[in-house]
Amino acid sequence: MSGNRIPDFTDSERWVAAGALKERYGHDVETQDVETEIRLLPDDRELTTCPGLYWEDETGCHFIVSKTGEARYRCMFFYRVLRRYGTGKEEYDNLGDCIVSLLRVQADHASTGEGRDAPY
Repeated sequence: MSGNRIPDFTDSERWVAAGALKERYGHDVETQDVETEIRLLPDDRELTTCPGLYWEDETGCHFIVSKTGEARYRCMFFYRVLRRYGTGKEEYDNLGDCIVSLLRVQADHASTGEGRDAPY
């Protein structure tokens, strides 16, 4: 593991996340603090432990936003662990943009019929 310590999500960042999720779902959504392991650079041999926010929606889709540095975020969603999806953008410098993009891509994905029942 890398010795670099990524700062935890701040109260302000949690407020941004809660607001974006409430706007999308129309109600408060419980998030959980998780740890993720990420290669911060493509050539990194070691994984860096990063703080993350996790939630699940009513359809069984799982979401994770990882904080990879000060004002740096990565995101993904998945229905099954081996089939993960991102937004097509490697990293965001704005948490609100990261979450809104993630939710938009997942909604588009779900509208194609490739939800949790798709044969992966």
